[in-house]
Amino acid sequence: MFDAHIHLDWYQSNEQKKIMNTLEVNGMIAVSSDLKSCKKVWQLSKQNPSVFPAFGWHPEQPLPTDQEIIQIETMIHENHKQIVAIGEVGLPFYKRKEDPSLDLQAYIDILERFMALAVQYDLPIVLHAVYDDAATVCDLLVKHGVERAHFHWFKGDKATIKRMIEANYMISVTPDCVYEKEIQYLIESYPMELMMAETDGPWPFEGPFQGKMTHPNMIIEVIKQIAKIKQLPMQHVKEQVEQNTKLFYRLMDRF
Repeated sequence: MFDAHIHLDWYQSNEQKKIMNTLEVNGMIAVSSDLKSCKKVWQLSKQNPSVFPAFGWHPEQPLPTDQEIIQIETMIHENHKQIVAIGEVGLPFYKRKEDPSLDLQAYIDILERFMALAVQYDLPIVLHAVYDDAATVCDLLVKHGVERAHFHWFKGDKATIKRMIEANYMISVTPDCVYEKEIQYLIESYPMELMMAETDGPWPFEGPFQGKMTHPNMIIEVIKQIAKIKQLPMQHVKEQVEQNTKLFYRLMDRF
């Protein structure tokens, strides 16, 4: 099994050690959020063979300097054969809710630069694109010819869900599927063949996870919940989700 989306570099070093020492899954896709994050994720991947790095710039923050984006692009150019994806990238939905005057076009321009790199190096792209932003990002994916897209912790309307399914875009489900009706509906609606499991750690969860450090092992509970909702044997769901992640991120040669 694989945690398909985690911010491993956001954990404290003692937490990172605890995760690695108690890991019950095969590996994790460690996404980046800025230049400093890319460097940390790269270092963590060199120290731990179960950490698969992705380079990108997270949109829920003030705009970066052009120099920072150029440096991230350079890291992608230099290491495109070793990284497994470009991400996390996308559009600032929550930040724009706080500040409606935000210049969305500037964020779109950055996202398009990363999409161009995804196409250039045939890498999947990991997307932060929820609700209204998801439709915009779908348009951009078509515009740039990006086919391997992973909408992590996706939330959106029925029309966008239908469009994403038709385009074979992947989603990943978080531990809140145990208690969030919106995510449970998404599981009902989305094909098993296009689904992965993630934690988005260190983001904290409620319900049975209240007060616990978010750990990649929590995806075991995600698998159980998917099996329950889909009314399928857990082993079948586990194998399907694992296969989905391996194929999408091209981990087949490593396992």
